[in-house]
Amino acid sequence: MKRLGEYLFLWVVGGMLYYSFEFIFRGFSHWSMFVLGGVCLVFCAWQGQILEWKDPFFRQILRCIIFVTACEFITGIIVNKWMKWHVWDYTGLPFQLWGQICLPFMIIFSGLCAIGILLGGYLLWGVFGEKKPHFFLF
Repeated sequence: MKRLGEYLFLWVVGGMLYYSFEFIFRGFSHWSMFVLGGVCLVFCAWQGQILEWKDPFFRQILRCIIFVTACEFITGIIVNKWMKWHVWDYTGLPFQLWGQICLPFMIIFSGLCAIGILLGGYLLWGVFGEKKPHFFLF
């Protein structure tokens, strides 16, 4: 139950942060971005925690970029294509796939993944007394 509480806390924090980030930079957001942002922060913390923070930071970022991009694609297919809510459309951007993911936003999300890994690790340590994360590049 403790882990569930920790991950629920991270999910809420991630959801609020991503929703706020979108609102600040786009002027609007959608509740589905709260859900997605929360899931992504939970993954950023979980992947480091499960490997006891032993992987190099760059490898953790790559792992999270792949996860976040996959989640964005799946969410985009559901909310934009199936539900037709038109939450986002990357059609006009370079290196895009069906308007749901694109290279420029993968690069932006890599920075958010790095922040999410650090934030998730330190929140688990500082708030819940989990193992202190130790980060190294290589």
